[in-house]
Amino acid sequence: MRVSVAIALPDRQEVVALDLPEGATLAEAIAAARVAERAPGLSLDCVGVWGRVRGPGEMLREGDRVEIYRALRADAKALRRARAGLRRSTRSRSAP
Repeated sequence: MRVSVAIALPDRQEVVALDLPEGATLAEAIAAARVAERAPGLSLDCVGVWGRVRGPGEMLREGDRVEIYRALRADAKALRRARAGLRRSTRSRSAP
């Protein structure tokens, strides 16, 4: 079965195409792609398939794209909340 493993680093992205036997798991695909060698220091704590976080024992299907997710440097929601809290409203709070 054909699957791909996507490794996104801050300075580059690699997509490794693999031929694996039927019934291969997410962990086996990561090992076959030699992710630890390609991206030393990259944490493999958060991985998934097609944008959905999955466990290492997840069985893969033909055409799946295994993705290694990096930790976010900043939470987008928290940043928006902080920016919104700093602005003053232009509307008056008192009743006319």
